[in-house]
Amino acid sequence: MMDVMCAIAAAALAVLAAPALGQDYPAKPVRILVGFAPGGGTDIMARAVGAKISDSLKQQFVIENRPGANGNIAAKIAADSAPDGYTVLYMSVAHIMSKPVYAKLGYDIERDLAPITVVSNVPNVLAVHPSLPAKTVKEMVALAKSRPGDITYGTSGVASPEHFAGEMFKMMTGTNLLMIPYKGGGPLAIDLVAGHVMSAFNTMPPIIPHVRAGRVRAVAVTMERRAAVLPEVPAIAETIPGYSVSTWYGAMVPAKTPREIVLKLNQAMLQALALPDVKERLASLGAEIVASSPEQTSAFFKTELAKYTEVARAANIRGD
Repeated sequence: MMDVMCAIAAAALAVLAAPALGQDYPAKPVRILVGFAPGGGTDIMARAVGAKISDSLKQQFVIENRPGANGNIAAKIAADSAPDGYTVLYMSVAHIMSKPVYAKLGYDIERDLAPITVVSNVPNVLAVHPSLPAKTVKEMVALAKSRPGDITYGTSGVASPEHFAGEMFKMMTGTNLLMIPYKGGGPLAIDLVAGHVMSAFNTMPPIIPHVRAGRVRAVAVTMERRAAVLPEVPAIAETIPGYSVSTWYGAMVPAKTPREIVLKLNQAMLQALALPDVKERLASLGAEIVASSPEQTSAFFKTELAKYTEVARAANIRGD
């Protein structure tokens, strides 16, 4: 009987302590893990948001870059961290794509991490070298069907969001393009300009300057609608209904982090994303702000995971 009473008392104390935990948080610096190198899109966005959270919560949110394995080194560290709110993973769609691609991640994104929000969404661009006679999606499909396996498309790496964009394009159009992996969007953009690769699915920041200078041609963007930063460029979905691939960014914490802390982080991030200078900074990178609740984020993750699991299996995309 005494053991039962002790258990009830402990549970009651935990319930009473939870709001206080949320109110006192954060009492020390918080690390934001970024699974990619400094200077890239993920890092730039994480720093823009992290600085504003530091201001609003009166505590330092320190960026810690742990690049490697398509962002999964940082994710594994986050998954193994204490669920106390002092480790935040600034993640991207690459982490969702990794689950069906890598057999031995060492963590499960659904089981071991809890969502805070989707921060922003950045479309990829289907761009071609000017020598390729394709100015529209229809012309690109027709050209690819007339030259199966001959037309190359570059990506920022195997199992990257750009790789998935290309494979989904192939699946939905019945075309056969040859994928050429690069070590990032910057080197890919340079080789596309030089004509070493005929076409590319690339992220906005490295390709936009070349599009605007006329060095490459933007055929379409990969989201379901046109991008504000390139309004004259159609969406692939205008020709291929249902097509949608984008590089989105979000934040997660270790599973079992108290809900009060999750909500406090969500509120702080949404407030940061509403600030004019943050909006301007992200817009300059081609990003559209999302700012979702934890529940909306969880539902979105499930939808994205189902979609990319199907693509990975059909295209046999493996990262191991």
